[in-house]
Amino acid sequence: MGHHHQKPCAGYHAPRRDEHGRGGHGRHGDFGGRAELMRGRRFSSEDLQLMLLGLLVDGDSHGYELIKALETRSEGAYVPSPGVVYPALTYVHELGLVDADVIGNKKSYRISEEGRRYVQARQQRLDEMFLGLADLARKMKYLRGAMAEEGENPGGGVWLPEFVEARRSLKRALLLKSNAPHEEQRRVAAILLRAAAEIGGAQAAT
Repeated sequence: MGHHHQKPCAGYHAPRRDEHGRGGHGRHGDFGGRAELMRGRRFSSEDLQLMLLGLLVDGDSHGYELIKALETRSEGAYVPSPGVVYPALTYVHELGLVDADVIGNKKSYRISEEGRRYVQARQQRLDEMFLGLADLARKMKYLRGAMAEEGENPGGGVWLPEFVEARRSLKRALLLKSNAPHEEQRRVAAILLRAAAEIGGAQAAT
């Protein structure tokens, strides 16, 4: 089963600049460009391994197919390189969480029973990460709509302008409370928890 003392593969770290060497701050505020979106989402090696296992629960895949699946879920905002994904697959294979078959010059990976139990024990974390990828996808759609010069509604109806502004306002308000005393932090936390419960309840009712 290999050497279990091997360290998990390094997580994917988003680049600090885009393909033209520019920084991520653009003319659309919080949605300043692909590099800016990617910068806020960093997954650890364990997170990446869990997402790969979660994808394999749906069926056998080659490494390239897994990369494309993550790219598709995030609308291209999160694309781990082969140099990160293949060591991750090798590691979970050595742990017995996946099995691998060589077909031609490619390896096809399938999750093992032990791997399924591993995923089930961490299902909540996996769901949160996949929801995070979906949120990145919406940001990418909004950005593409905002950058389009066709006179259409930004985001193609994905996000309403007031929804985007509300997110930005909350982000700014929390930033202003970064150095707040504990009593004020508790007050803000209580407000956020009430809001989260109301938003979640409304979503569940729809």
